[in-house]
Amino acid sequence: MVDNYRRHSKRISNALLNRRIFLLGAASFLAGCATANAQTGSARAPRQWPFDPQFAAMYAGIHDEPFQIPPVDVRTIDPQLFRQSVSYSGEERAGTVVVDPHAKFLYLVMENGQALRYGVGVGRDGFEWSGQGVIQYKRVWPRWTPPDDMVARQPELEPYSIANGGMPPGLTNPLGARALYIFQNGRDTLYRLHGTNEPLSIGKAVSSGCIRLFNQDVIDLYNRVPDGTPIVVRVAPGGDPSPPVEH
Repeated sequence: MVDNYRRHSKRISNALLNRRIFLLGAASFLAGCATANAQTGSARAPRQWPFDPQFAAMYAGIHDEPFQIPPVDVRTIDPQLFRQSVSYSGEERAGTVVVDPHAKFLYLVMENGQALRYGVGVGRDGFEWSGQGVIQYKRVWPRWTPPDDMVARQPELEPYSIANGGMPPGLTNPLGARALYIFQNGRDTLYRLHGTNEPLSIGKAVSSGCIRLFNQDVIDLYNRVPDGTPIVVRVAPGGDPSPPVEH
C-alpha cells in the first residue's frame, strides 16, 4: 500500500513538473514572439490620426480596369501627406512638376502662386537622383523591369529582369497603377514617378531612387500632366540646400 502511495505521489509530482515546464515554455515562446515582433517592427501598429471624411473619400478604393485599387487607411497616414492645394513661391512656371526629397513632397505648380502638393516616398541614402528633366512618356498599369544593376544587387529579382520581360502589371507590381518616366537631355534617367502598393512608405526614404505616390495620387497626377512636362528634382540634404517653395 505504501508503494502504491509512493507511485501515485510520484505520478502527481511528474505531472505537476511537466505542466510547469509546459507553462514556462509557452511563456518563453510567447515572449520570444513579442520580442521578435518588437525588434522587427512587424507588431507595431502605425500611429493613428484623426479620421477626416474628406481624405477618406479622396483615398477610397477605385476600380481602375482591370484592377480594384484598395482604399488607403487614412487614420494611419499623416494628413500633411495627402493631396492638397498650397501657396507656392518657387520660380518654376505653371505646369512644372517639382520634387523636394527632403520634405517628401511633390508639387505641381499652378497659376497665381499656387501648387497642388502630393506626399511622396523618395530614394534612400545612396540612391537619390536630382536635376532637371522632362516626363517623356506615361504608362497605365506598367510592367516593372528593374535595371540590371538592381538585379545584380538583388538576384531574387532575376525573373523580372529586362531580359525576362519584367513583372506583369498588377496590384503587387512595385510601379503601381501608373508610371511617369523621367528623361534628361534625351536619355532615360531610369527614375520614375509611380504608384505604390505600400501606402505606409509615403513620407519615407525607402526606394531605389524613384518617387512613389499613393495610387490614387499618381492617377490624379497622370491625368493632369502631358508628355513633355518639365520636372525638377531638388538636391537632397548633403548637397546644395533646397530653396523654400511654400509660403
